[in-house]
Amino acid sequence: MAATWHLHIYMLFITMLSVGNARFLPISIRVFVPETIPTGYVLYQIKVDSLNTTEALHFATSDGHFSVGRGVIFALSSTVVPLTGRRFSVRAQDASGNTNIMEVNLLREPSAAPSRLVERRIRRFLSRAKRVWRPPPFNIMENGKGPFPKTLDHIGSNTAFNRSVYYTADGPGVTMPPAGLLSLSREGLLKVLGPIDREQYPQLEFTARVFEFGTNMETDKPLSVTVIVDDENDNQPEFVGPLLFKVAEGFKPGKVVGRVQATDKDQANTLHTKISYSLLTGGNLFSINSESGFITVKSDQLDRETLEKHLVTVQIKDMGGRDKGLVSTATATITLEDINDNAPTFTKKSYNTNVDENKAEILILRIPVEDKDAPKTLNSEAVFTIIEGNEDNHFRIATDPVTNEGLLYVAKSLDYEKTKKVDLKIQAQNKAPLEGDKATWLTIPVVVGVNNVDEGPEFKAPNIRLIVKENTPNGTVIGSYVAKDPETSSAGGIKYYKVTDPAGWVNVDVNNGELKVANTIDREATHVVQGLYNITMKAVDANKKSAVGTVTLVVEDENDNIPVLPGKEMFLCERDGHLGSVVLKAFDPDSSPFGAPFVFNLPKDNDGNWVLTNVNGTQATLEQAKELPLRIYSVPVTVTDLQGLGTLQTVKVKICQCSRGVCVPTSYSFGLGPLGILTLLLPLLLLLLLGILLALFCATNHGQMREVEDVGDSGGILLKSNIEVPGEEVVDSKLLVCPGYDMSGSVKGSLINVGWTGNKSSSNIGTIDNRQHLVQGFRQNTLSQGQFTNSQYGTGQFGQFEETQYMDNNMAVNNLQFSQDESALYQTWATNSIYLNEKLAYLDTDPDDAGAEDILHPYGFEGVGSLAGSVGCCSDLDHKEDLNFLDTLGPKFRTLAAVCTKK
Repeated sequence: MAATWHLHIYMLFITMLSVGNARFLPISIRVFVPETIPTGYVLYQIKVDSLNTTEALHFATSDGHFSVGRGVIFALSSTVVPLTGRRFSVRAQDASGNTNIMEVNLLREPSAAPSRLVERRIRRFLSRAKRVWRPPPFNIMENGKGPFPKTLDHIGSNTAFNRSVYYTADGPGVTMPPAGLLSLSREGLLKVLGPIDREQYPQLEFTARVFEFGTNMETDKPLSVTVIVDDENDNQPEFVGPLLFKVAEGFKPGKVVGRVQATDKDQANTLHTKISYSLLTGGNLFSINSESGFITVKSDQLDRETLEKHLVTVQIKDMGGRDKGLVSTATATITLEDINDNAPTFTKKSYNTNVDENKAEILILRIPVEDKDAPKTLNSEAVFTIIEGNEDNHFRIATDPVTNEGLLYVAKSLDYEKTKKVDLKIQAQNKAPLEGDKATWLTIPVVVGVNNVDEGPEFKAPNIRLIVKENTPNGTVIGSYVAKDPETSSAGGIKYYKVTDPAGWVNVDVNNGELKVANTIDREATHVVQGLYNITMKAVDANKKSAVGTVTLVVEDENDNIPVLPGKEMFLCERDGHLGSVVLKAFDPDSSPFGAPFVFNLPKDNDGNWVLTNVNGTQATLEQAKELPLRIYSVPVTVTDLQGLGTLQTVKVKICQCSRGVCVPTSYSFGLGPLGILTLLLPLLLLLLLGILLALFCATNHGQMREVEDVGDSGGILLKSNIEVPGEEVVDSKLLVCPGYDMSGSVKGSLINVGWTGNKSSSNIGTIDNRQHLVQGFRQNTLSQGQFTNSQYGTGQFGQFEETQYMDNNMAVNNLQFSQDESALYQTWATNSIYLNEKLAYLDTDPDDAGAEDILHPYGFEGVGSLAGSVGCCSDLDHKEDLNFLDTLGPKFRTLAAVCTKK
């Protein structure tokens, strides 16, 4: 069986004697308890020697469920004791620092005689307690006083009986942080090296090992040792959070204001952390629960208007408030929140003011008030009400948002002749309702006197109605509208004028206000709305004071209009086997009984093509009586109103073919006026004139031959000719080569010959731009690649020119784009054109001798000959010239070769 650790427990009094301590507690006790220990259950009364008293000792327990007070071990909370029992230790320290540890063994007291199994378990528990084969946790007091090191206990292994061993320890407190607080000697003595703060290190657990001297082999299993640091009441309780509270003024006693919260760093669930709360000041108004820390209202005299903030000193004390408890104090601020317990009060007992009659919307009085409640809140903002004397709504009252004053206005003007004084009663309230039964809303009397002023004339009624028939003759009196002075009730000296008369139908007598017809009154006019026409009049007295009134003319209708049918053309769609119809609707601006219902009739002598049927009071149906051709018909219809007034009218109805209910338009011919004909003939006349001019020009120049001036820049190029000798053999009329034009390469747009001697590095001839009359639509035939040698012109290589269609005023040769400066190219081609025209005219005059002049001529010789040579008759060429190169040309140039070669 493997060796096991054992704890060498010596008699504690022997140990204490070895370190100089006296024994004043028993080593261990056994207590029989119920299975469930209730809270407050007393376990044991500690008895000490005569030299000490329990009051002079400081006790601590290793089990938080139990505590010691005044020498009594009791349960702090309900605890269950298992069948095998429960064990904890009690530590006592006297004033000299001497410490004793007492082991408490709790055994369940049986309800009857214990069974053998229970007795056996109890004996096993007791025997195990005596052997102490595994050491209980070691307890040391925090902040212990020296001298250090201080021996705590001895740890040993059973292997030490038959071997020479030594001990080591490692772990927290020994070799790991907080290192240096504990040590285990090689002989197994556990020592405390210095004071330990429980709040920082509540317990330390390290591992002890035993080794054999010489072999350094472990002789037993490692042993885990726990050192518990017992708490000392060395921390004052602390307040948690700010002590700021709010409560409404007027709170009843017993109402909770708030809770003071505190904490203590000492060991929880002990007297060291049991905090008691109390008030050092403010106890006349507030109270605090000593255990919970709740502050409540104590008095009903909390008045914000007397004192808004109360500063209360709160004390917290641990040890449950005992004398040895540690204390902290703080000031709690209790702010009283406002309630509307004060009504606004007036600064005066009454007010008197005056106002001129006929004045409205003017301020006549400011009424200040005072309110003790919090300013700029609903509890102090005033609301004024006129509760008496304003039955006719002549006044209104508002509140000035800045000064909180009442503003009394005249809303409707007063008349001195009717009312000389008004007695008002005004009440001031708040926006918030009153709270409490002590305050009530207050009122104040206000007397308003009315001042008499010269008011000017006044119409008896601001608006009157006069009845008049339309078309009433001019000069007819309609009625009168008279004003009076309200003070004298006289109309003398008052003048009358029109202010508005939109249609100018009425004249007003300036002296008596009589209204007469000035122009024809028409009820159907746009100025008349629903038969009413308004005129505005002004009455002015001698003091230039005036009054304005309205006269409404009720215009009675006369039957002065007949029903009218619409004049637009109506359409009727033709349908096979069906007779169509249209709806006629008449309109009469007259009102009843001079308007609808209307009567629609066809004349008695009608053509019988149509049938007319009345639909309602304003409409009738015009229907075909038989099938009619497609055309426009004029149908006479008589329409009369309710009084029989009407006339014969014509309705145009077009019968047509329709598509989807719409009349399809037919083809129409139209004629042109003189200007239209002239516009059409003008282009023809211009064309005729142009033809005459062209004919005159041709007749004048035919047969004339002018001397052609040799142009220096022609360059000896190939020129266009209509006829070449022998003529008939030239079958290809497209043998026209673009003339070469050699200019300096530095000139923009110059034409550079490709592949020619002296210009072998050039690759771009350019583009002929904007010369449609020269190149557009012209086709260039393909030149096969060939080699020729000429002593005069040197050796050159003709490139292969693919057949290219000249499009968009451009010309391409071998995929190269030719461009030509406008002035240079145009000048060259213009010169060629003159020459060719003159040449053709000459050949026409003397065809027999024309070939004699067709010889080689130098043109514009500039030191370099033309590679092209001449395209004329080749009979005069030097026979020494080698013409074999013509055999290598393409098939399209063989015709030209045949012309130039004598065979």
